[in-house]
This record gives sequence, structure tokens and C-alpha cells, in this order.
Amino acid sequence: MAQYWEQLDGVFIALADPTRRRVIRRLGRGPTSVGDLAREFPMTLPSFMKHVRTLESNGLIRTVKSGRVRTCVLNRERLALVEGWLAEQRQIWEERTDRLERLVTDPKENQQ
Repeated sequence: MAQYWEQLDGVFIALADPTRRRVIRRLGRGPTSVGDLAREFPMTLPSFMKHVRTLESNGLIRTVKSGRVRTCVLNRERLALVEGWLAEQRQIWEERTDRLERLVTDPKENQQ
């Protein structure tokens, strides 16, 4: 269970940066080379590579090198961690609002 939380924390840390979120959004349309990705951002290639390494080390993307070209591919399965966590949170809050609604609208609940 501790590993789950560490992985989830890493994904959220990686997604906390707007540049990395833009990279994820772009890779959602399909794989592309690091060079092509980097051209979309106003920074040096070494600075951009730090973002790529953060995304890759947290499992959000994979890179594959073919010759001199490194291609980035989105790992959609890793985003399922966030989706699962959000679903859990949604369920918790829906249950709480349902209880609150019953408390406000059901006279029997008010007597307890």
C-alpha cells in the first residue's frame, strides 16, 4: 500500500508543473520525438530534458531511442492511478453529501 501512495505522490508531483502537463496533453495526441516536443517550449533543450526525465521517472511517459532520435510515448495506464484516486474521493464526498441531505430533509434523522 505504501508503494501505491509513493507512486501516486510522484504522479501528482510530476503533474504539478504546467510544462509537464502540456507535454502530457501533447502526447495524448500521439508519440513524438523529444526534439519536436522541445520546440513547443521556450526553454533550452537541457532544461526541457529535466521535465522529460521527471515524467519518465514517475512512469507517465516512456522514451524509446532509435538511432539518434528519442521518441516519447504517453503511458495512459499510469494516469489510471489518478483516475482511481479521484473516483475514491468522489465516492467519499458523494456519501457525505448524501448523509447531509438526509439529515436536512428527513425529520427522523433530525430526532437522533
